[in-house]
Amino acid sequence: VQLQASGGGLVQAGGSLRLSCAASGRTFSSNAMGWFRQAPGKEREFVAAISWNGGTTYYADSVKGRFTISRDNAKNTVYLQMDSLKPEDTAVYYCAARARGLGFVTEINAYDYWGQGTQVTVSS
Repeated sequence: VQLQASGGGLVQAGGSLRLSCAASGRTFSSNAMGWFRQAPGKEREFVAAISWNGGTTYYADSVKGRFTISRDNAKNTVYLQMDSLKPEDTAVYYCAARARGLGFVTEINAYDYWGQGTQVTVSS
């Protein structure tokens, strides 16, 4: 099972990026998926999550109204549209997928599979 995150890069404050996370090896169409991020010297933190059918989404307060999570189950892919980016959004972004259904979607331990991360850098 592999989660391949892509779409990171360098962008100016106020700009936008769209991250993608493509899953291979198994389907996650019945599982919630999420995005987390980790800035240098900080712990990994929850960013956004989406239910198996896209009907329910969750966001960290720090990104609410700026980021949008979505998924395409036919492509086994989850997306994170990031608008109005701020320098404090700079981090490595990780996608994750649930399998066992334990814990809540905002918790790191609730996820069983993780991607390798993609760097997002927002300059001021």
